[in-house]
Amino acid sequence: MALAVYVGWDPRETEAYRVCVHSLRAHARIPVTIRPLRLQALREAGLYSRPTTTRDGRLWDVISDAPMSTEFAISRFFVPLLAARDEVVADWALFVDCDVLWTADVGELLAEADPARALACVQHLHAPVETVKMDGQAQLLYARKNWSSLMLFNLRHPAHARLDLGLLNGVPGRDLHRFCWLGDEDIQPLAKDWNWLEGHDLMPPAPPRVIHFTRGGPWMPGWDRVAYADLWRAAQAAAE
Repeated sequence: MALAVYVGWDPRETEAYRVCVHSLRAHARIPVTIRPLRLQALREAGLYSRPTTTRDGRLWDVISDAPMSTEFAISRFFVPLLAARDEVVADWALFVDCDVLWTADVGELLAEADPARALACVQHLHAPVETVKMDGQAQLLYARKNWSSLMLFNLRHPAHARLDLGLLNGVPGRDLHRFCWLGDEDIQPLAKDWNWLEGHDLMPPAPPRVIHFTRGGPWMPGWDRVAYADLWRAAQAAAE
């Protein structure tokens, strides 16, 4: 088995990206190909044509009429199209936010994937009470919040044919985040510890397999004492 992995990249979170990639590789027991998901590269390739602007210092998606907390807020849904362009021969491709720490083999995740489903993710019931997160970004509420922060795409499933450039560049981001191109039966639920939300999910007896610092992580001022910050800093030191 092999896996293509696309990791969200944002210029404000380069250290988070570096540690995410290191921890994923360090625990992987299967071949992985990891690519950064860079918004500018998608624009230069003529794929991402959604208009964006800046409002009050925040990146703003015009079609959604909403802020983008990261540059990969919407580009994550381009993964099946990118995998085809990159001539990925594997059956599956993974998208993951960069603000995560891996403590387990991504091959275990791939082994759980159901080939009859189009996509697998942790199906959070996430309704945060705070209004800001990370470095002052707006904390937005929308259907299926954080389901899309780790997505395992079945590249052979016909449902993803609907996820073409017209849809990707034409609908509000909230529709993509609720998987508007899929039926409920197309989505496989994963165990919560494949995308454990720091500060929102209950503390487990052992470290989750993927720790998601969705509010803010140890690479940011003021977030140095979050749960599992020690594990993240150990991974940072190992990545040097």
